[in-house]
Amino acid sequence: MEVDLSVSLGDDTMTALYEASLNGSLSTLNTPSTLNFRRSSLSSFIGTSLHKAALLGQIEFCEVVLDIKPCLATEVDSEGRCPLHLASLEGHTEVVKALLVTNSDVCLIRDKDGNLPIHLAASRGHIRVIEELIITKPESIGMLTIHGSVLHLCVMYNHFEAFNFLLQLVRGSQQQVLNFKDKEGNTVLHLAVRLRQIKTLKYLLSLQEIRTAANTLNMTGQTALDMLDLSQRDFISLVIEQILIETGAQRSTNIATPQQPTYSPNMANEVESHEQSRWKRWENFWAKYLQYQGNWIEETRGTLMVVATVIATMTFQSALNPPGGVWQENTQSGGNKCTTYGICEAGTAVVGYAWSEDYIRFMAFNTISFYASLSVVLVLINGFPLKNKVIMWILTIVMTIAVTFMLLTYMWALGLVTPHHIYTRLYKLAYICVGAWGIILIVIGLIQIAQLVFWIKNRRKT
Repeated sequence: MEVDLSVSLGDDTMTALYEASLNGSLSTLNTPSTLNFRRSSLSSFIGTSLHKAALLGQIEFCEVVLDIKPCLATEVDSEGRCPLHLASLEGHTEVVKALLVTNSDVCLIRDKDGNLPIHLAASRGHIRVIEELIITKPESIGMLTIHGSVLHLCVMYNHFEAFNFLLQLVRGSQQQVLNFKDKEGNTVLHLAVRLRQIKTLKYLLSLQEIRTAANTLNMTGQTALDMLDLSQRDFISLVIEQILIETGAQRSTNIATPQQPTYSPNMANEVESHEQSRWKRWENFWAKYLQYQGNWIEETRGTLMVVATVIATMTFQSALNPPGGVWQENTQSGGNKCTTYGICEAGTAVVGYAWSEDYIRFMAFNTISFYASLSVVLVLINGFPLKNKVIMWILTIVMTIAVTFMLLTYMWALGLVTPHHIYTRLYKLAYICVGAWGIILIVIGLIQIAQLVFWIKNRRKT
């Protein structure tokens, strides 16, 4: 009798099949109704019945399902994982063997995070599973995930036995395997130091391949010894530092210390290498102390709008109501300057007649601040994408201009309304405040320039 594989299962049968995969019930699986499945996918459950059985280690159930429908071995669930991923994660060696016999290529299927089955097995330290996967597909040990190699995962999750087993298994290729790096350029030695795993560290330094490459730099120009600076200083860090120093490990700042200069055909290359090392140190300083991870303007769009609006309002009021007020009516005798200009018109600034030059400077500072703040408001209300680096820097510069000229407007207004007998003392205070503000602007400007330089350099690398 031919079985029609296109017939879909009913809800009751689907539920029964799911429960059978959980319990390993072969009697349920072998009923005529459950044999009529195409993919064994359950609408109310994630993955197939083979996924569930592989996760729970139901070897008999898996073998029967694979005999009926071998292609289920390559089916993936919502996480992009095939049954071999789940069996490897839980360490079900017999299920792993059955799946590999059915289709050995499943060793190379990546889930949505880029992990192979061997990566999940390494994260749990399942030695027997790792052995079966490497024997089936030896090239899988050289495939990297976002966390690096299989060795990186063993160190990350502190599975020393699995780590030792892997190195013994690839004894002929230890040099190549130990040089694998993660996305940050860290070798397993970097990682062992950062996680302060003394046992793993001692074992690594007992290998000639590691001792000769103990001063390898990661992407930020740090050696394994530099990694200690990222953690707290305690007894363990002192022990690790002593172990590394005894094997010849050095900090990046001490590597290739220049000798007495002598002529060499490769001197230009040496100078270039030294300049690159100096640049790396600046990059490290920037990444550690100055770089801000995130887009602060996008995160504070509403606050920035409020600040710009407040500055615009204050400068607007200063223009309408300048220091000293305005003439309430036309007059020719309200002050000695009125006789000079003929008439002091109602609504005009009193100080504009008394100190014309100072008033012009006051209004110039006030207008620049007003214009800059309105420019920011205009950009914000038009919904420009503030995640764009160029727009973010433009807004930063414009807001700096608005705030700076707001300070100058205040200082000039203060001078216009201060009596002559205390003007000199106030003048000194103004110089101190403006000078301090200038120093702050210089520091901020240098940081912004550095950020621009590093951004351009990273863009060129990309």
